[in-house]
Amino acid sequence: MEAFGTLYLVLLPVVIGAALVEGLWFSRRRPEGYDWKEWATSLADLTVRRLLAFIPYSLATPVFAWAYDHRLFTPSLDTVGGVLLLFVSLEFFYYWFHRASHTVRWFWNTHSVHHSPNRFTLSAAYRLGWLGKFSGATIFFTPMALLGFEPVTILTALFLNLLYQFWIHADWIPKLGVLEYVLNTPSAHRVHHARNPEYLDANFGGVLIVFDRLFGTYVAERADRPCEYGLVTPVTTYNPIRINFEPWIGMARDLASARSFNEAWHYLFGAPGWRPDGKGLTTRELRARAAMT
Repeated sequence: MEAFGTLYLVLLPVVIGAALVEGLWFSRRRPEGYDWKEWATSLADLTVRRLLAFIPYSLATPVFAWAYDHRLFTPSLDTVGGVLLLFVSLEFFYYWFHRASHTVRWFWNTHSVHHSPNRFTLSAAYRLGWLGKFSGATIFFTPMALLGFEPVTILTALFLNLLYQFWIHADWIPKLGVLEYVLNTPSAHRVHHARNPEYLDANFGGVLIVFDRLFGTYVAERADRPCEYGLVTPVTTYNPIRINFEPWIGMARDLASARSFNEAWHYLFGAPGWRPDGKGLTTRELRARAAMT
C-alpha cells in the first residue's frame, strides 16, 4: 500500500502539469481559447476526492475482504501468466463496471461527473466524482479477489488502468491506424464522451477495446459526425458541489414521486433518463427521436 501511495504522489504532478501545458497551448493556438473555469472545476474535484480517500469507508471493502478470504487460487505476479491474468481479468471486469456506470442510474450518478465537461481535454480525465466509494461501484472487481488477487493489487492495477486513460482524453490526437482495432485510443474515447445519439453508450474499454468489439458496443468515430461533448443535458455550472450532488438529488426527487415499486426500482437501477411514460432521455429514446428527424 505504501508503494501505491508513493506512485500516486509521483505521477499526480505529472498528470496535472500535462493538463496545464495543454491549457496554455490551447490558449495560444485556438481561436476559442481554453476554458480555465472548467480546468479549475476538474482540479477541485480531484482535490476533494483525495481528501475523501482518507475516510476509511467503502461499500465494496467488506465484499473484497470476504472474496479474498475465500479465494480459489493464489496466482503469482512473478510469472508472465499471473501478470497476464491480472491484466485481462481487470480489463474484462472494468468493461462491465464501465458499462454499468452508463446504463444503471445508481452508478451513473457518480460517473456522470466525469462526463460533465463540455470540452474534451486532459483535465477531464481526473474529474471522476466524489461518491464512487460510497456507491459501491468497485464491487464489480471483487471476482478478481476470488481469483486470488489481493485487494490492494486490484486497486493498484485499476489505478494504472485509469492512468493509461489519461492521454486518451485528447481531441488533437488523430486516429492511430491498426491500433484502433485493439487499444482504447483518443479517437475511440472521443466517441465515448460524445453526446451525439449515435455515439451514446459506446467504447467502454480501459486499455483494450476488444471487449467492446466482442460485445457489440464499439462505435468508430466518423468524420461526418463531429463529437459534441458533455451530458445529454449540458452542464451549465462550474460548481463542483452541484455537479457531484445534483444527480443524487434528482434521483431522490424521482423516488419521492414513484407510484409503485416498479417505478422506484427503475428510478434507482434503470437506464439514466428513464421515465414511466416512455418520454425520457434514455439512449434508446434519444436514438429513436434522432431517427425520426
